[in-house]
Amino acid sequence: MDRNAGFGRGFAFVGRRHELGQLVDAVRRAPAVVVVEGDAGMGKSRLVREATTVLGREGWRVVTGFCHPLREPLPYGPVVEALRKVGPWLPGAELPPTAGALAPLLPDLAGLLPPAPSTPDDPGVARHQLIQAVRSVLASLGRVIVVVEDLHWVDDATRELLVMLARDLPDHLALVLTWRAEERSCVLGGACRPTVIRLAPLTENDVAELAGAVLGARATPELCAVLHCRSEGLPLVAEEDLLTFRHQARQDAAALEHADVPLGLRAAITERLVALSPAGAAVVDAAAVLAVPATEALLAEIAGLDPEQGAQGIIDVLDAAVLREVGTGRYGFRHVLAQQVAYRHIPGPRRIRLHRRAVEVFETHDPAPLVQVAHHTLAAGDHETWLVRVEQAADQAVALGDTGTTATLLRQILNRQDIGADRRSRAALGLARIASAGVDYAATASVLTAVLADYRLPEEVRGEIRLGLGLIMLNLAGDPAGFCELERAVDELGTLPHKAARAMIALALNEYDGAAAHAWEWLDRAEQAVCDSTDELARTDVQVTRLMLMARAGDPAVWPLVDGLPRRDAAEPVLRRMCQALYNLSEAALQLGHDRRARALMLESQELAARTENAPLECLTRVRLLRTDWLAGRWAGLDEQYDVLCRAYPDVRQADLDRVLYRGHLALAQGKHSQALEHFAAAGRGRETSEADVSMSIAAGLTAVRLAQKDPRAAWASAEPAVTMLRRLGSWTRTTGLVSVAVEAALADGHREEAERLVADVARGVRGRDAPAATAELELATGLLVRDSAPASAAEHFAAARATWQDIGRPYHAAQAAEHLANALAPSCPEDAATHLTDAARVHTGLGAIADALRCQHTLRALGVEESGRRGRRGYGDELSPRELEVAELLSRSATNSDIAETLFLSPRTVEKHVARILAKLGTDRKGVRTSLSRPDDPAHA
Repeated sequence: MDRNAGFGRGFAFVGRRHELGQLVDAVRRAPAVVVVEGDAGMGKSRLVREATTVLGREGWRVVTGFCHPLREPLPYGPVVEALRKVGPWLPGAELPPTAGALAPLLPDLAGLLPPAPSTPDDPGVARHQLIQAVRSVLASLGRVIVVVEDLHWVDDATRELLVMLARDLPDHLALVLTWRAEERSCVLGGACRPTVIRLAPLTENDVAELAGAVLGARATPELCAVLHCRSEGLPLVAEEDLLTFRHQARQDAAALEHADVPLGLRAAITERLVALSPAGAAVVDAAAVLAVPATEALLAEIAGLDPEQGAQGIIDVLDAAVLREVGTGRYGFRHVLAQQVAYRHIPGPRRIRLHRRAVEVFETHDPAPLVQVAHHTLAAGDHETWLVRVEQAADQAVALGDTGTTATLLRQILNRQDIGADRRSRAALGLARIASAGVDYAATASVLTAVLADYRLPEEVRGEIRLGLGLIMLNLAGDPAGFCELERAVDELGTLPHKAARAMIALALNEYDGAAAHAWEWLDRAEQAVCDSTDELARTDVQVTRLMLMARAGDPAVWPLVDGLPRRDAAEPVLRRMCQALYNLSEAALQLGHDRRARALMLESQELAARTENAPLECLTRVRLLRTDWLAGRWAGLDEQYDVLCRAYPDVRQADLDRVLYRGHLALAQGKHSQALEHFAAAGRGRETSEADVSMSIAAGLTAVRLAQKDPRAAWASAEPAVTMLRRLGSWTRTTGLVSVAVEAALADGHREEAERLVADVARGVRGRDAPAATAELELATGLLVRDSAPASAAEHFAAARATWQDIGRPYHAAQAAEHLANALAPSCPEDAATHLTDAARVHTGLGAIADALRCQHTLRALGVEESGRRGRRGYGDELSPRELEVAELLSRSATNSDIAETLFLSPRTVEKHVARILAKLGTDRKGVRTSLSRPDDPAHA
């Protein structure tokens, strides 16, 4: 640290030694992603500079790019800015051909890159080429740190690139990102966990150290206390006060404490602004209006200065520490807060003239930076011209494939109430057509909803906008109200049959609230709508929808047709449709019980999602893959993987819903009934879903918990509405786990006729269908129905269920069926029953389903089968008895006394005694049981 750092030479680096070590260590363990998070002015950039200085001495190469609030639609602009500096490090002939796609964006390096490939007509393919080129170049540089500053202003294209890099980092790449947590969600993808370094405010001691480095002996304790109070630990504010204090030669704390604005930057910066030379003041005004770092020439031109005056003005403002050099040859404010103070300091008439001057200057550039032109036009008060400029900027962004900038600009138009109907229609149509590719779909949906209230819209325009809105609501928000929008869109799109067909297709797949009965009618209408169409996408959509309905019905003829769908050589728009189609078909396959086929389709969909840059669908596919892991018994680490996905895609509700359902099932398997109930209740609370299957899955979970709690009335109350929904849908071929628990609940609560009716309905529904999971559920439910009257027949049904679940590849379900089989055999063949129970307990133990394992062991003891090593009773002293070990295991998993009593078939009073003895022997409280059990020297291991 430079202890002599002071005015004009920077500031001492204080209060961040721990964070500096974190950042340096993380980069040294490359590949790595590091996020430096903190409020505005907290010192994020300074920390990164200090770390890269240290690492630079170790041979690391560093490139930096900046995100800006006024960004022209140049895809990957911050990363391209960083790559402009890598010329001396490029390996020349060793670069792969894919790197050539960067040549048009890096003309100064074109001679060092492979020849540029031909530009694809499809913007999506072009984006994919560029992303591969960026990765190829970065991978060729050796040990390199890519710093992207101010991620809260990132554009969608750059965000997508960073997500892909974070998921598949080159071995020697470290990605370091700075952002303000309060601005927006930081979406990086979930394939690797970033190291997150959160910067806290400086302490009073830190501020004292900072002041001492600048003022020496004049940094009295009183002054340092005032500095800390005014800044509230924000480094930028403390530094600004120190600069003003030094400049004004103040000698005591009172002068600083009684400044006009005691808690902010305005007074400190304004004092320096008024002391600037005329040329310096003109430069600062120009920089404040531009709002982004600018060159010397541009600042002089906007300020109305000749080159000599402009150069002198920049020297003046650098000396006064009002501006700083950003990169090479560009100048900007030290922070956005300072820019805001300087902007408000400009008198209104001068501010407007400067914005007009900026428009004049930018319009002479080729190409013109249309986003900035639009911004300055609006700031100058010319609303009509702004509308023209912002439309031009949106068109430019579309041409560059930058849907994020396009959506932002179109929403700016639509958020205004004083625009004409034609312009409003154009903007809304443009937004509706790109909505499914946008990240901030909630904002888009809100804007489109407001636009539809405009009675001036032509009917076909209204229909197309409503189509886009309905698809957003269904596909991204999971809101069944989207179906209502689509039905209205069909009527409004009468003159555009190929677009109406898209709405009909979605309606054909709707199973919510009894709509499944009309599925084939909607499909027939869609086929008629596209029969004479030359629109390949529309015909593909209809074909895929037919396959989806066949799969849902359990038609075995569907799978050869699915295998024939295009995967490789089709055009990019068709591949995007195939990506969605394979995802939908994989979900149907999983519900039918074709788990291996489902997983293969999901992996294909995931690959296509990555190729076509469909981030939301890539997330959904990964969510479904985690579900297959659960069903296949791969439970280890699932909770952490769900957490990663939910953090990476906070807007994708399905990820959070699946996580809650998984946690409910896991808690039930571990005997934590209260927690399981909370999870399943949370899954259904306040959630509207367009998928009836989800509602039935939630009901099945709630029913299973109530059965485990020995509350048959509550169990049937949870199951009965879902059974009514299932009967209305008639979707007997697709399992949701409901049928068997509903039959068990009905029998337990005295509704045998309802149980018999449900079993008969399922039997009719699956007869002749290719639905192995539903068949297994039917066998289990039938066994439950006859277990008291015909135990031998029940055993046959349970055995068939277990064999089917084993063939499907669901070990937990197979073990549960084996337990039922054992219970049916126990009166007549206790030896066979013990064998099945032992096998089931082994599977449950391996999975971590401790409650199921303990239940099997309890039944084994009831059969007179003793576990190995348990011969007679003995005194255990300070050791835990086998029963106490069972209770302790449940305690370690946060089970309540009530949960333990239900799981181990004990009275609440007996559980209380066991818990008291366990805590006394372990010398801990309930929270410490898990830790105690993990120590080899505790009484559990004696």
